[in-house]
Amino acid sequence: MNTKKLTASAGLGDLALLQSAAWDALRKLSPRLQWTNPVMFVVYLGAWLTSLLWLQALFMGQANSGFTLAIAGWLWFTVLFANFAEALAEGRSRAQAASLRGMKRDTVAKVLQQAHYGAPWTAQPASSLSKGSLLLVEAGDVIALDGTVVEGVASVDESAITGESAPVVREAGGDFSSVTGGTRVLSDWLVVEVTVNPGESFLDRMISMVESAKRQKTPNELALGILLVGLTLVFLMVIITLWPFSVFAVAQSGSGSAVGVAVLVALLVCLIPTTIGGLLSAIGVAGMGRMMQANVIATSGRAVEAAGDVDVLLLDKTGTITLGNRQASEFLPAPGLSAALLAEAALLSSMADDTPEGRSVVALAHERHGLSPAALDPAQAQPVPFTAQTRMSGLDISTPTGQRSLRKGAADALRRHVEALGGQFPQAVQLAVENVSRKGSTPLVVADGGQVLGVIELKDVVKPGMRERFAQLRRMGIQTVMVTGDNPLTAAAIAAEAGVDDYLAEARPEDKLQLIRSHQAAGRLVAMTGDGTNDAPALAQADVAVAMNSGTQAAKEAANMVDLDSNPTKLIEVVETGKQMLMTRGALTTFSIANDVAKYFAIIPAAFVATYPQLASLNIMGLHSADSAILSAVIFNALIIIALVPLALRGVRYRAVGAAALLRRNLLIYGLGGLLVPFVGIKLIDMLLTATGLV
Repeated sequence: MNTKKLTASAGLGDLALLQSAAWDALRKLSPRLQWTNPVMFVVYLGAWLTSLLWLQALFMGQANSGFTLAIAGWLWFTVLFANFAEALAEGRSRAQAASLRGMKRDTVAKVLQQAHYGAPWTAQPASSLSKGSLLLVEAGDVIALDGTVVEGVASVDESAITGESAPVVREAGGDFSSVTGGTRVLSDWLVVEVTVNPGESFLDRMISMVESAKRQKTPNELALGILLVGLTLVFLMVIITLWPFSVFAVAQSGSGSAVGVAVLVALLVCLIPTTIGGLLSAIGVAGMGRMMQANVIATSGRAVEAAGDVDVLLLDKTGTITLGNRQASEFLPAPGLSAALLAEAALLSSMADDTPEGRSVVALAHERHGLSPAALDPAQAQPVPFTAQTRMSGLDISTPTGQRSLRKGAADALRRHVEALGGQFPQAVQLAVENVSRKGSTPLVVADGGQVLGVIELKDVVKPGMRERFAQLRRMGIQTVMVTGDNPLTAAAIAAEAGVDDYLAEARPEDKLQLIRSHQAAGRLVAMTGDGTNDAPALAQADVAVAMNSGTQAAKEAANMVDLDSNPTKLIEVVETGKQMLMTRGALTTFSIANDVAKYFAIIPAAFVATYPQLASLNIMGLHSADSAILSAVIFNALIIIALVPLALRGVRYRAVGAAALLRRNLLIYGLGGLLVPFVGIKLIDMLLTATGLV
């Protein structure tokens, strides 16, 4: 699914979407739905009240029935326009969900009896599978359900999910073993263990994620909602007390007339923050939609909003800050030993290492010294897998002369290993480790039992433009922390080259978790990206956690966002989108409150001029009459909501500036603009009403 194309097709210019939103706006007139937005519910009640007042005036033959009808009609339009804004945002999400549903089909799967290639299989529909089922997926087959590759390596077309045509490699072991239902194997074969039940696949979760009905209000949205309700209650109490004051003033003076109920309702609607109240839900739904435009699925609006308040950004070094393709580039033997001996031991210790680094060691040994894995393949060998605790891997070999224990891993881990066996870590090897680290490369030490054989240099390259992006984050007030399993010297070199603010070296899963908790304890919001199972605890702890779609199932389940492009630097775009959402809400709130000031000058003198004739001097806009002034303010109050719908859905343009500069800009554009626009708009509407003879 190409979400960029999908979003474009669900844009404002889509006639079908506009028609659907219009019908939904009518459907949302149900009191049960209106109650969820207290500000607009007050307008809704006002529309009903003025409608009843019009019917009363009509039956009793009162002269002002036309004016009351106009007030009632525009109040209904105000409610409908607010409903339309929310329905339009929700319609875009439903269009995305409908496109995803169109991808679902009941695929026939090859279910294996045993977990290895060549075992007998039977054909079963995907709907009959369950978690733990073993599937054989060959070239041309569609993967039936989400799962983990347990055997094999293959090229997989994931364009149905990511929209990218380039195939990706999926293989057993490592962080690229996760496959998604609905994708197609292009070459070779895979044995996949299903990790979900039907109806729980990633595609199903994507559908539920993008449906606006699943969106929960964020803490900031709830706080703003409470503020708006508070302002509405204050103005409601003011309006309720104004009517007896007006009646009392007329009785005391013996002249004039008391203000009408319809006018008081119009005054209340113009005074309460209807603009932001009508657009608040649309802003939240649209924020989720903008995440989809970036090919990121957010599980909740809370995560999107939290991204806008992030203080600390944790980024994995490999694949995020650097290109990630660390390749063995040099064998540096210990004193008195040959490079060929080191290369042979390095090759043997890497034969069970399926990582790109392990394969590059084998390739370098073959290229430099003509060593072949097939020729050196020992008959009796026990692979020792890499673990986050030992931080080394290798091979235990039984030979006629005894047992060989080959190990390859981080320098500090190998030092402890060698010293535990009674060996010594040569000073020359330690110097080689430090020299490799200072260059920004990664040193791997190779040992045979208690004897250190030398160092393998792995080179990685910082991605272009990373320093500039980190400088941009720094201007936004966000601290960047590079997380890596490398030794401190290597980490320091890469951190200095990339321009990050801090780094965590030799990071284990518990170290990442502790770092996040320490920042959170200091009152900061932490964002993190990850793709491996060992990242899952930290992702679950982070306030904003972006998992790679290519990563493991554990990482995706622990995160609150999934990046379909599997681009670790996408976290920076996520932060920018979250900040844009907060800026949009803040800008429209500023505009809404500011434009109320102009409405005060238009409607308050007009509403009470019959009671207090002296208020006519406050008619600074020169409005034609009291009726035209009140009606012009009500019409403007309705039209401004629909005029701001595109801005609410598109979002305020984001700029990486400080909080003070951002506040000045908002006050200048949306504060001053919100103050001036209503004066112009209300005057133009008044002139139009007067010219057409409607008032």
